Amino acid sequence: MKPENLQTIGQDLSSREQQVLEAVLRSYVDSAEPAGSRTLAKKFDLGVSPATVRNTMSDLEAKGYLFHRHTSAGRIPTDQAYRFYVDRIMRPQPLTEVEREHLAQEIEIGGSSAVERLVQRAIRALSLLSRELGVAIAPNLEDAILERLELIQVSSAKILMVMSIKSGLVHTVYVDLPGEVQPEVLASVAQVLNERLSGLTLHAIRETLPDRLRDTALGARGEADELLNIFIQSSSELFDWTPLEGSEVHLGQTSVLAAQPEFNTGERLKGLIELTEQRTLLADVLGNREHKGGLKITIGSENPEEALADFTLVTAEYRVGRLKGVIGVIGPTRMPYEKVIAIVDYTSTLVNSVLRD
Repeated sequence: MKPENLQTIGQDLSSREQQVLEAVLRSYVDSAEPAGSRTLAKKFDLGVSPATVRNTMSDLEAKGYLFHRHTSAGRIPTDQAYRFYVDRIMRPQPLTEVEREHLAQEIEIGGSSAVERLVQRAIRALSLLSRELGVAIAPNLEDAILERLELIQVSSAKILMVMSIKSGLVHTVYVDLPGEVQPEVLASVAQVLNERLSGLTLHAIRETLPDRLRDTALGARGEADELLNIFIQSSSELFDWTPLEGSEVHLGQTSVLAAQPEFNTGERLKGLIELTEQRTLLADVLGNREHKGGLKITIGSENPEEALADFTLVTAEYRVGRLKGVIGVIGPTRMPYEKVIAIVDYTSTLVNSVLRD
């Protein structure tokens, strides 16, 4: 069931109900065990009797903030309760100096700053530090702007097209030829391609390249025209940087998440493994998230896919020039939100810093 309007969650709670709900949440996040009224009254010094706590918990259950698995069990927070906690109670927990240095060492001093390797290092660090599953998607390159391209002869029947885009990425693709092409022909064709295509997005190039090159005539021998015709006929393939379905998703160590109590049964563990195998689903979910300049947190049933109904996603954007990707973690709804949110936020800040440099 989808949660009620997020703006109204918690407005129906008295101060005592808020106090008891926070105690239930903190107890369950710490122990993964349902909280009983006597334990809560003693552990959190609520200033009321266990009977009052029990009655308050019943009221919270009636309002959709708690539930219990069977009659004698203590209460467990619902997705609505976690949303109330994140929006109204929680304060991000600052990272320790050791944690900050660990993230910086993994991300800033990890060697290559190529986007894919940088992101892989970041999600590995995220997984280990947060004890959740690090996840990221590569930037969407549809809006990437071509800065310049070069054509390099690599054999008698093959050239290498090297494309540089304004965000600092470089992409190479081989182009098959019917025969050897003279260096001056390659140079003249590269010049035309740069004149006609530089400053356009890859999407625009694929859509309009035949029209942009059709009126071009080079060389009396026709070699240049023949080469240009290859680009016209193959534009949709040569300028398509779209990765294979789901292949742009990067995941951290699943074993870190599998060690949590939520996955100590075969069925729950199977569900986790199946989720990590649904790369296309994860790519769609992450690719469609709107962050509006900050972190995005979706809890349980707030997620758009049923496969994520038992999980929380905490994500942030990272940018490569004008392009953007997504990085964060997936974990059970019972997660230490204060810590996880701070880790994701700081990690995205480090990634963005490295990419800017």
